[in-house]
Amino acid sequence: MEKKPFVTLKQLKEIEKTYPTPFYLYDEKGIRENAARLKQAFAWNKGYKEYFAVKATPNPFLLNLLKEMGCGTDCSSMTELMMSKACGFKGHDIMFSSNDTPPEEFAYAEKLGAIINLDDITHIECLEQTLGYIPETISCRFNPGGVFKVSNDIMDNPGDSKYGMTTEQMFQAFKILKDKGAKHFGIHAFLASNTVTLEYYPMLAKILFELAVRLQEETGAHVEFINLSGGIGIPYRPDQEPNDILAIGDGVRKVYEEVLVPAGMDDVAICTELGRFMMGPYGALITKAIHEKHTHKEYVGVDACAVNLMRPAMYGAYHHVTVMGKEDGPCDHMYDVVGSLCENNDKFAIDRMLPEICKGDLLFIHDTGAHGFAMGYNYNGKLKSPELLLKEDGSVQMIRRGETPQDYFATLDGCEMMKKYMTTHG
Repeated sequence: MEKKPFVTLKQLKEIEKTYPTPFYLYDEKGIRENAARLKQAFAWNKGYKEYFAVKATPNPFLLNLLKEMGCGTDCSSMTELMMSKACGFKGHDIMFSSNDTPPEEFAYAEKLGAIINLDDITHIECLEQTLGYIPETISCRFNPGGVFKVSNDIMDNPGDSKYGMTTEQMFQAFKILKDKGAKHFGIHAFLASNTVTLEYYPMLAKILFELAVRLQEETGAHVEFINLSGGIGIPYRPDQEPNDILAIGDGVRKVYEEVLVPAGMDDVAICTELGRFMMGPYGALITKAIHEKHTHKEYVGVDACAVNLMRPAMYGAYHHVTVMGKEDGPCDHMYDVVGSLCENNDKFAIDRMLPEICKGDLLFIHDTGAHGFAMGYNYNGKLKSPELLLKEDGSVQMIRRGETPQDYFATLDGCEMMKKYMTTHG
């Protein structure tokens, strides 16, 4: 697919007058339209709900936007639960899916009335000891092991994953939980990440639907919801085509009618837990070329670094780069586009063919709306950039300010020599 920025150079230059680069920019219109398509794709299921994966883009302004579109939240930590509560999510609008979970987080999730999704059979005992009881609504995470293949291509390796219970443990867990008072059960699985195929969700659905039938028949536990989790990906590369969410939803429907309906389980609600699909294409990192270097390679240095977007450094992940104002120019220059960290992997692009880049050019780094800002850190004392929302009316709202040196030093409040830096630039 052709990679087109959702903003013009003229708009960016106007934004830059108020908010210097680097900054994240999110597209409200794109987010809303995508959420509406997802809802349409699963409209056939009466109880369907999307639980947005907060970890992907933890910003309350964006969570509220999705709340308006009927979404809940999927949380994996105390602070994500707190943010969900602050945004007005409550009860079963929150799914708490964690692993190696501290007991106090179980307690807080239960206080909010969230659906707790247990990652391991040993967590049953931990949960009961923490709460003094087992909640009436509970979910368990399944890991079938082995490898997961789609059209003979290995998509992922669940057998190497630290998440979820074995088949045998799922049956054992359901029996234990039922004996301890649980009445409403759910199952959950995440078998592959960032799939760009129409086959993944229907295949996963069939595995979970068949498991649900067996669990209900053999344990007597009432399976009320099945969480297909995440895994629907986005086309990071221009030679990839985006997932057709309407076709994916219809594929799940067919499996639902094939497996669950004949078993008398046509009341089962379907849940999804999408982060990347919901936000990825609708966020961009905007950065400026500030240096050029001509040594063994041609380098363009920008004012962002892996602190702002670490996926390329961490995974070698591809993010498309558009040189704003030169969208139609020939890609006849090969560059490494780099940041300023003291790490050689701090590169947004390697040996990338791009139009000629001059100092001052603005670069639009695509598909950073999920697992972009959220994965940032502070190596080299670098500070996180602001987050901005491009509103449907064309205006821009700052939804998170950029960090300051005072923020960086804030946790050193017990250190006398640093106190002056907590209120000034020293």
